[in-house]
Amino acid sequence: MGYTYNASEDYLNNFYRSIGIHSPHQLDLEEIAYRNGLSVLYLPTESMNVKNAIVLDERVTTAEQWQDFGHELCHALWHSGNQITMPMPYQVYQENKSNNFAQYACIPSFMLHNMTLPNNEKEAVCLLMETFGVEHWFAEKRLRQYIQNLIYG
Repeated sequence: MGYTYNASEDYLNNFYRSIGIHSPHQLDLEEIAYRNGLSVLYLPTESMNVKNAIVLDERVTTAEQWQDFGHELCHALWHSGNQITMPMPYQVYQENKSNNFAQYACIPSFMLHNMTLPNNEKEAVCLLMETFGVEHWFAEKRLRQYIQNLIYG
């Protein structure tokens, strides 16, 4: 069983290593933003990327903010333009890409690959939640992605 990194995983593996992030305890959204010339603002509004700032909703949990940061980081690093003026299919494409990117940004593959995961799925999901500071559904989805790639990658 081998693991094949996709383009987003490869990018994020190199991205994190290039800014000196090698382990889960280093995954600090403000530090990641700072090392990339981005600001983080906490406001009572939906999360979004505006120029060199990532706006996070101050009304949600820390886990939700981290997951939203992963999503908005994709927009900041990979996307340009104003979605309001884009054709709907391109908006949908960018949102889907950012949702997928967030999975790998918040639970990086190279870090996940270095972990010893419990054989029990519920325990493994709990470990991912605790280690990476994400919600249950997010950890569960990421674990399934990872296992699928291990089996079929």
